[in-house]
Amino acid sequence: MSADSRRIRVGSRIRFGDTEYDVSGVDGTVVYLTTPGCAPLTVRAADLLTDRTFRVLSSERSRRIAPPPIFEQLPVEVRERALRLEHHITEILDGVPFDAPTGTLPRPEYCVLTTTLRQREVSKAAEMAASGEPIPLRSLQRMRQSYEAENVFGLVDKRLIRRSSALGRADERVVASVRRVLAANTEASSGSADRLRRAVERDLAEQYPGESVSMPSRPTFYRLLDRMAEARHATGSARTRRTLAKQPTGPFGSVVAVRPGELTQIDSTPLDVAIVLDDGVIGRVELTALVDVATRSIAAAVLRPTTKAVDAALLLAKAMTPEPMRPGWPEAIAMANSALPFQHMLAVDDRLRDAAARPVIVPETIVFDHGKVFVSNTFRSACRTLGVTIQPAHPDTPTDKGIVERTLGSVATLFAEKVTGYLGSSVERRGNNAEGQAAFSLVELQSLLDEWIVTCWQNRPHDGLRDPLSSKQMLTPNEKYAALLAVAGYVPAPLSGEDYIRLLPSVPRVINAYGVKIDHRVYDDEALNPLRGEKSGIAALGGRWAVHYDPYDVTRVWIRNRADDAWITAYWKQLRAVPQPFGQDAWNHARRVVAERGQQAPTEETITAAVDDLLDRAAAPSNAGRAASSRKGRRVAARTRATNSVASPIPPTEPVAGPALAEQDADDDIADVIPLPVFDPDKEAKSWW
Repeated sequence: MSADSRRIRVGSRIRFGDTEYDVSGVDGTVVYLTTPGCAPLTVRAADLLTDRTFRVLSSERSRRIAPPPIFEQLPVEVRERALRLEHHITEILDGVPFDAPTGTLPRPEYCVLTTTLRQREVSKAAEMAASGEPIPLRSLQRMRQSYEAENVFGLVDKRLIRRSSALGRADERVVASVRRVLAANTEASSGSADRLRRAVERDLAEQYPGESVSMPSRPTFYRLLDRMAEARHATGSARTRRTLAKQPTGPFGSVVAVRPGELTQIDSTPLDVAIVLDDGVIGRVELTALVDVATRSIAAAVLRPTTKAVDAALLLAKAMTPEPMRPGWPEAIAMANSALPFQHMLAVDDRLRDAAARPVIVPETIVFDHGKVFVSNTFRSACRTLGVTIQPAHPDTPTDKGIVERTLGSVATLFAEKVTGYLGSSVERRGNNAEGQAAFSLVELQSLLDEWIVTCWQNRPHDGLRDPLSSKQMLTPNEKYAALLAVAGYVPAPLSGEDYIRLLPSVPRVINAYGVKIDHRVYDDEALNPLRGEKSGIAALGGRWAVHYDPYDVTRVWIRNRADDAWITAYWKQLRAVPQPFGQDAWNHARRVVAERGQQAPTEETITAAVDDLLDRAAAPSNAGRAASSRKGRRVAARTRATNSVASPIPPTEPVAGPALAEQDADDDIADVIPLPVFDPDKEAKSWW
């Protein structure tokens, strides 16, 4: 017989002789036994344990068993009442409360040696009634039985923990119909709950013809909608409803990036800030950002009136280009004074000496949605040129690129709403005459955004960058970059001049005797002489040459010379006729304007004059000048001036020959041609203007 089977304690049930007894007390070597209908029995422990008929039928568990975890989640007043009742119940069972000090003697009316269980229950009921907390005797007995079965948890009001259907007693057919109606309502415009109720009535009539399906009352139907998870935002925001419907049904997966640039995400969104366009018209811009998953760094972010494929392609170049320190920026945000491993990076590339504290990210994989900007050949070609793997997100699955989605939302709350001219995230959040408060131009707003990224975002602790060994410690993007740089052995390689040109879009063209023609513009240079009339040898282009061009500066194009693998820069022949560089948008708009005048085959000179007129009217401060331009013309002019507010930053290649401008007279009014330095980070970062 085991030790447990010979252990006697208060509350144990034993067999002694032919009778079953309850052990009501133990005093040294004396055991007190009780059984209903018989007088109490006092036996010496030695005689009891050596008797052949002695058996321990059950051993009472310890009174103080830890309650289940749900007990701690109950309201404070519920737990306090259960513990207070436990004090009284244990006094009924053991003679003294569970929380009484060791050695406490039982009160006479609760002594287990001189009173029965019922007598103690009656005494306790009278005591509680006198103390102002009356409990009927029968209720007290049920509590005692529950305590013996479940300990303190048995004293909790079961109505608080009762399991019941979240949908109540609603008819299953009605519930199924509501789910069908809510599914159909996902893509519909938001309406009232009454509209949904009428739709459920029609659905029931169609699904169960001839059956009598009773609809719940209007208040009950509304409560049913509140309880159903599918009904979230059923009458609220249609956009939120559609977003929730696109969430994956299974658990969210995650891809862990262990080095900077291993996994990046790109996306565009309208920025809720009103700006002053070049002609004084108030407008909005789109924000396109590339975010590094491993460090949560905003590798690059640009603002445009409308985002185009070339903007996304050139965004890669900005991510791989150091952010220069600008006039007015404090020295504290220089890379040399930041958490970034400046000395290590400087040893790799001395051009980082005057850079700001924004890390250089070389993307390896980019996740993007199915927007036309990112699925374009221009963007894909740029990724292939840089050896970047592209990973389209699943259709209608915004969670595939949730990090960049959340980052763009953070830019809206942490940056945009603090800028003068903030419009709010929706019409209902918009202030009175918010557009009239617009104060910044596109160039100024871009400069503010660049400074905010360097000073705030890159040095702000991020919840997604917690130290794995100390989860309470959050890292900043710059600190995470420094940590991963040392662990992963990552070496940033800033973009070279040739790589930059490769990112530009290209068109196949023949090199004629007069040069290269693109959209009625003729480009030429002496270095093209050996190539005139020659085939490129590229079968995919039909023997034509791949001519790279900058859509925001039509003053020059680039052709690779197959003989020495160098780039030839060919300048536009009409460069002397324009006061400044302008973009492809302005050229195409001017062509349409000239065509509308009835000229079927406009000459290059005619289109150039139309462009000049467009830009002059856009810059006119008078109301008449603004009225003379169409809405489309104003946007084109604003975009053109924004993208050309600084000189074109194309990094240089070794020149094959000088530009074909030497033959022009010195007296000609020629637009300034800015020489291309070996590396100018300031111009690199502003390449989108």
